[in-house]
Amino acid sequence: MTTIDQELTDLAEEFDLLGDWEERYRYVIELGRELAPLADAERNEANKVRGCASQVWLVTEPQADGTVVFRGDSDAHIVRGLIAVLLRLFSGKTPQAISAFDVKAAFDKLGLAGHLSAQRSNGLASMATRIRRDAEALAAA
Repeated sequence: MTTIDQELTDLAEEFDLLGDWEERYRYVIELGRELAPLADAERNEANKVRGCASQVWLVTEPQADGTVVFRGDSDAHIVRGLIAVLLRLFSGKTPQAISAFDVKAAFDKLGLAGHLSAQRSNGLASMATRIRRDAEALAAA
């Protein structure tokens, strides 16, 4: 199992290879296209992420080995890509590792903080907060 830090380093290297932000946006959108869609039944109020301008759903699935798998979807291409970035970082990791990770520093390292609109940045922060909150709830259980 790779660590969150290793996933972040790998993503940062991939972003660096792309050069300008137009190419990086296309890459993020492509990552989103690779996500498996959620079932209609999973697109419900319980899975909806609050604080996002777009429709965003996040499914949290604790695993027998103590890790957590996250699945997500959105009605907006770029947001779906941002979900893919978050899932790549956090899905399959332990709640403790997720809770201990500095998400803001990760966004800064990837350059996301400075290249998203305020609305998209707020949505990304809301998704990350939801992931952390779910992980902390599982760690406490």
